[in-house]
Amino acid sequence: MAQAAASSGWLRGRVKAAPSGDTLVIMGFTKAEIPPEKTIVLAHLSSPRLARRGGNDDPFAWESREFLRKLCIGKAKMVTNERKGEEIQSTEGSQGSNSLLTAKSYDPNKKDVVFKTEYTIPNFSREFCSLFVGTTNIAKEVVTHGWAKVKEAKGEVTPEHAELLRLEEQARQQGIGLWNRAPGASAAAIRNLPPSSVGDPSNLDAMGLLAANKGRPMEAIVEQVRDGSSLRVYLLPEFQFVQVFVAGIQAPSMGRRTMAEPTATTEVPSDEPNGETNGEIRGTLTSAQRVTASSAYNEVAPDPYGREAKHFTEIRVLNRDVRIVLEGVDKFSNLIGSVYYPDGEAAKDLALELIENWNGNIGISVGVLWLHYRLKKRIQAMTKHLMVPVAILLPASVQGFAKYVEWSAIMMEDEARRKLKAAELQAKKSKLRLWTNYVPPATNSKAISDSFTGEVVEVVSGDCIIVADDAVPFGSPAAERRVNLSSIRCPKLGNPRRDEKPAPYAREAREFLRTRLIGRQVQVSMEYSRKVPMADGSTAPTGPADTRVMGFGSVFLLSQGKDSEDVSPAPLPAGGQQPGVNVAELIIARGFGAVIRHRDFEERSNYYENLLAAESRATAGRKGIHSSKDPPVMHVMDLLTIEVETVDRTGTFLGSLWESKTNVAITLLEAGLARLQTSFGTDRIPDAHLLAQAEQFAKRQKLKIWENYVEGEQISNDPAHDRKQKEEFKVMVTEVLGGGKFYVQAVADQKVASIQKQLASLNLKEAPVLGSFSPKKGDIVLAQFTADNSWNRAMIVTAPRGGVQSAKDRFEVFYIDYGNQEVVAYNNLRPLDPSVSSAPGIAQLCSLVYLKVPTLDEDYGQEAAMLLSDTTLNGPKEFRAVIEEKDTSGGKVKGQGTGNVLLVTLIDDESGKSVNAMMLKKQEAMNELEKHQSEAHRQRLGMWEYGDIQSDDDENPPPIKKTGAGKR
Repeated sequence: MAQAAASSGWLRGRVKAAPSGDTLVIMGFTKAEIPPEKTIVLAHLSSPRLARRGGNDDPFAWESREFLRKLCIGKAKMVTNERKGEEIQSTEGSQGSNSLLTAKSYDPNKKDVVFKTEYTIPNFSREFCSLFVGTTNIAKEVVTHGWAKVKEAKGEVTPEHAELLRLEEQARQQGIGLWNRAPGASAAAIRNLPPSSVGDPSNLDAMGLLAANKGRPMEAIVEQVRDGSSLRVYLLPEFQFVQVFVAGIQAPSMGRRTMAEPTATTEVPSDEPNGETNGEIRGTLTSAQRVTASSAYNEVAPDPYGREAKHFTEIRVLNRDVRIVLEGVDKFSNLIGSVYYPDGEAAKDLALELIENWNGNIGISVGVLWLHYRLKKRIQAMTKHLMVPVAILLPASVQGFAKYVEWSAIMMEDEARRKLKAAELQAKKSKLRLWTNYVPPATNSKAISDSFTGEVVEVVSGDCIIVADDAVPFGSPAAERRVNLSSIRCPKLGNPRRDEKPAPYAREAREFLRTRLIGRQVQVSMEYSRKVPMADGSTAPTGPADTRVMGFGSVFLLSQGKDSEDVSPAPLPAGGQQPGVNVAELIIARGFGAVIRHRDFEERSNYYENLLAAESRATAGRKGIHSSKDPPVMHVMDLLTIEVETVDRTGTFLGSLWESKTNVAITLLEAGLARLQTSFGTDRIPDAHLLAQAEQFAKRQKLKIWENYVEGEQISNDPAHDRKQKEEFKVMVTEVLGGGKFYVQAVADQKVASIQKQLASLNLKEAPVLGSFSPKKGDIVLAQFTADNSWNRAMIVTAPRGGVQSAKDRFEVFYIDYGNQEVVAYNNLRPLDPSVSSAPGIAQLCSLVYLKVPTLDEDYGQEAAMLLSDTTLNGPKEFRAVIEEKDTSGGKVKGQGTGNVLLVTLIDDESGKSVNAMMLKKQEAMNELEKHQSEAHRQRLGMWEYGDIQSDDDENPPPIKKTGAGKR
């Protein structure tokens, strides 16, 4: 017999789902992130049943369910437990006031509902209840509109039951709802369902559906939430029942599920005594109804935050009207789409809600604010049929329930994808939920905040300029500031010393900036700095690798020019306007550079989204580096004027350089950037008195090279005078290469002795077992040097393809502490402890400055190498190396002769003679002898009377001293 309710208490909550026209799923109010829920049935009512697997709807079943859904979904409910006399409490316990948001705080309408349990049935978990929204009785409202039948009373008829019977008869008389007797009304009220809606998705043409609807908003109703980022929906009006994965994100898994097999038929309990039924038979539950039958599943534990993510999605979209924009189909024919749902006066993106981490009371990411602005039109288009005004609002909650995934995000528009990525970055920074234990990668960038105005005085490259700060006196060493444009990279200009040609569009990028910036006023906003090693992959001999700090900022032209249309009118972070035209955006929009894809926690331009948008436009327009055409020939139109006065003995022109009507020499002298040279007489110098006046001005102002100038002190204009200020250290040469290059060790470097001591203490075992030690290219290992069988640190230059096959496999190794390179067998290699291998190599690559020494394959190249080897390697000689320049373009050390180079003057410490000068004199003498020999050969003099007298043996020159041995 049905049991009447024992008390008249009330349960509070909110309707979560409406599986049918007489059934609701209700959540309780609690501070827990996942509130408890229960399924109730409207007392005394029976609605038509929706289609099951392989079947059809009852007439008017869909209209009945829709009436109840639209009446109750989204309304806040007040539900108390009459049997317990208290609020429903979470079985998992409260998580405090800092939990996500409760159902109550989420609902924008704040309309309370009350319900009480009228009766229950033994062995049936659902309760039969009366439910009110304000003063409206939901059961009466359903019956009044004719969308449910009232069950016959068994026993005493309560006043409530009698009123429902009266309303049913009234609806029957009016012929509304289920009681519509118009011809064909019942047949028309049965949905014509495709196979996917009745359990047969096999014939769903996912690709065809995508092709017909890609990018177009589709009306849908969410029937099931599988996990936070996976939905099952009805696509209207065809009622295709499909699974949609939310594009661009992935929520934690809900675990593996196995569904308990249902019985063939299930009798629906009624209010008859002793559990007697009313003859109504229910078949297998539909997919949409299974969401309420959690007991039908045997679940493996979900991933962390899997339940929370699922609940977060359910309370926003389950049984709600949404708009879905199909973005793509994966290889399993699963649909990928963006999901937009109404929330009060706003339309929101489900993916962004799951992933982002904003809080309405704290600061907002500038880039994401701008993306809200840029995406406003698209969201309006996606959601214009939702019948609510669209407002781009900041979420007032903190999420972190999903991760950005590239595989599906790539199907989305660029701006939407960047928005998701930016939101995930904010969640990572706040260490929300999924990112609680996230450890950000190490970065060498540091945020800075510094703004100034000034005049552009030099364009170094397409992404680097030099600006004279207006706030610093002209000519001061601190006036000129080097600014690298934030977050962009232009093609490299190459390195003439290394015979590297400019990359395509490198000169165009620099020329583009030069013609627009030189002499113009700009405003600079410095944004971050980055420490960059001067000698990447090697160290300077005097200590740790030199480093320099590069400053990065955004540069704005204060006056807009012909290119201002290429720049987006983006607002500043604080909501103001840009101070002018963004130079970096100009470069990117013309296709002269690319936007750097920063790692998550790297600092970046405050206008990063503008740069990405400009790059998208340049790519779409196939401009510059994005074009498939060959780069155009570079022409520089404005030229300088050169006046040549004389020629020195080496053939160098001496004269004046004019830019327009300005003598460049006077400009350099006035700025303190040059000295007046009078060694060959002032009578041969045009405008010598003007040059002298310019130099005196710089001296009085103590500019640049004259900052320590003392009036009356004699200053030598000999270039050798600066040598005292140059870096100088004692070295030993360890290896000689061709072309005037060689390796040195610093005599005073304590690391040499330290590393040798560490190596001596190593307990070298037998050759490693094959497979236990597999060195690869770039690894630092121990290698046995062939010349003296000593063990030394070495870098693997080349290794056998396919891994080590035998102990005799050959490896080419470079000894990083000496500069030698040779090929050794696998059994002559040993693994090296990281404490020893991590220290940078000691050997430093050097080159004789101001000389062009022939390489080994050029004429006299071998003789030159022999001479340099005899001079530097015979005996334990020490030399003084004076660093004239540093060539830092070599990059990382990858083997012998690679890496950055010190250009030095090498001086014998005993005799004081310059090795550079000795090499030059020997070369001149050899050239002179060659000239005399050629003259004698031409005139057939002496031994050349009968032509070439060289024997066959002389055709092969004697072998030179092998430079591979070097020094130990």
